[in-house]
Order: sequence, then C-alpha cells, then structure tokens
Amino acid sequence: MPKKPAEDELDQQIIQIVETAKPENVQQLVDQVQALSSKCKQEILNRIMHLQQEEKIRLKPPQTPTPRKLTSYLGSNHALWYWVTMTLTIATAIVVFTVPEDAFPLVYVRYVLGIIFVLWLPGYAFIKALFPRTLPFARALAHSLGTTEKNLDTIERVALSLGISIALVPIVGLLLNYTPWGIRLTPIVLSLTAFTIIFATAAIVREHQIGIKQDADMAK
Repeated sequence: MPKKPAEDELDQQIIQIVETAKPENVQQLVDQVQALSSKCKQEILNRIMHLQQEEKIRLKPPQTPTPRKLTSYLGSNHALWYWVTMTLTIATAIVVFTVPEDAFPLVYVRYVLGIIFVLWLPGYAFIKALFPRTLPFARALAHSLGTTEKNLDTIERVALSLGISIALVPIVGLLLNYTPWGIRLTPIVLSLTAFTIIFATAAIVREHQIGIKQDADMAK
C-alpha cells in the first residue's frame, strides 16, 4: 500500500531530525517533531515505529523516570536484582541451618544454593555497590567491540562477581580465624550473609540516587 504524501513528508522530517539533532530516545524525537509539526503525538509515534521496523532509524525506547521515593523504587522492576539477591542469600542461610547433610535429596538444594552463595552473591553485591549502573570499562569498550553496552556490562559483571567472590571468601575466613568464633560453618555463613545484605542494600540506595540525578540532568 503506497504511503500518503503527508506520511512521506512526516517520515522525511523524522529522519532529518534524527540525522541532525540526534535525539537520544523516542521521547526526545517526538518532542522535537511536535515542535515543528502539527501532527498529534500518536501519529508521530506510529511513523517512528514504522521507520524503526524498516531500520531507517534507530532509537532507544522512552526512559521510565526513576521513582523519587526509595520505597517506590524498591517496588519497581529496577530493584528486581536486589530482591533476587536478598532471597537467595536468606534462603541459603535458612537451608544451611535447617537441612542436615544426610537429608537426601534436599541436601542437593543445599549444595546448589551454597555454590551460588559462595561463588556469586558476595562478589556481585560488592561490584554492584561500587558500580550501581554501568561499569566504566563496559561503556568505554562497547563501541570499539561493536556490541551493546548492556551486553558487555552483563558479561563483565559475571566475570568480576565470580573473581571477587573467590577472593572475598578466603579473606572472610582469615579474619574469622582471629576471632573467638574461628573458621566454622555458622560464623562463615552469617558473615557472608551480613556482607552480601549490607553491600546489596548500599548498592540499591546508590542506584536509586544515581537514577534520580540522571533524570534531573536529562531534564535540563
């Protein structure tokens, strides 16, 4: 079905704005097109979606504003990683203290959670607290490697989380060796649980603050 002249004119206007003004996302493009056109927002969005499907333009989807209150942020999809981390951490501690080593087949759940607890969670919480949003080297390398920043960030977080966890667990054990509790199962589990919860909570607070700051910078 051939396009109407009005649609073709709007398409050319959208493409020209993308090439010259370089809006960062769909919302910015819609605002810029509306400032120069009498078309309604829905019609502009339809043409933008059509142009993106034809790969004539590429834009990021509209950014959802960061909730101003931390409690609201904790209830959003942004905090999903936090609740997964907390659930796995607490579940591991409960399973370790309630499921005996000879309780088959429940002991396999203990093994699986224990591996995640030791090799993943402490390092992930620590890295997330240091870099709540994107790792700085992921941002720098994404363009040169021809991949997306999100994919590279995920790969690097996995690698760093494993490496940091492997380094942290022996350090925790070494410190416990100089305490009255010693290197035993209970103090090690409680120490790693506290470590993960503290750093994960610090990470979600920092992530929320950075999100609000980024929204304020974009609004300027």
